[in-house]
Amino acid sequence: MGCISDRTTNLCSNQLIATPTTPTHLDVTSALEALSLDGYFSFNNNNHAAKDFGNTYQFLPLAVLHPKSVSDISSMVKLIFDMGSASELTVAARGHGHSLQGQAQAHRGVVINMESLMGPQMQVHTGEQPFVDVSGGELWINILHETLKHGLAPKSWTDYLHLTVGGTLSYAGISGQAFRHGPQINNVYQLQVVTASLPVGERQWKLKGSAI
Repeated sequence: MGCISDRTTNLCSNQLIATPTTPTHLDVTSALEALSLDGYFSFNNNNHAAKDFGNTYQFLPLAVLHPKSVSDISSMVKLIFDMGSASELTVAARGHGHSLQGQAQAHRGVVINMESLMGPQMQVHTGEQPFVDVSGGELWINILHETLKHGLAPKSWTDYLHLTVGGTLSYAGISGQAFRHGPQINNVYQLQVVTASLPVGERQWKLKGSAI
């Protein structure tokens, strides 16, 4: 029951006044641990996830997700989205750690180790219009080595190849071949994207080389 009182008037109602609650560190950790995943979370010794190539910012995350499937990422993103803004949790995808200003870090949030998705998923399809199916955490150097076995190579790549697919696509992937074949994003046939809530039109714009 909520009441408002002054010197002359008492105003009372039977309506309950809800007070928003903020999930505690323990609440969030327990919720993450309770998720059914193919991969796992690490909550300790995550200093590597607080560094990047730029070495300008160092934000220590609450946890690092090491996914083994896309559904792992989807489950984690949905959980944090359902917690609402009160949790103040942020999420960042980390490839090979070559961001310059902390873009792949999440202060007291969750960092997704995209390289955990590397492995046997890479498939080279030959034919009139050859393509390769890879995870966002795969390194371009590995893609080059695998496609060369079939007499193929990516049309457009960055000058430095020890970078992940997701990392370079999020910044267009411009290189010396771009003047002839366009940036890397112009050579992508299909993307599988995990997002909590983003209109299709805005999502398409952000995937065309804007930071995601």
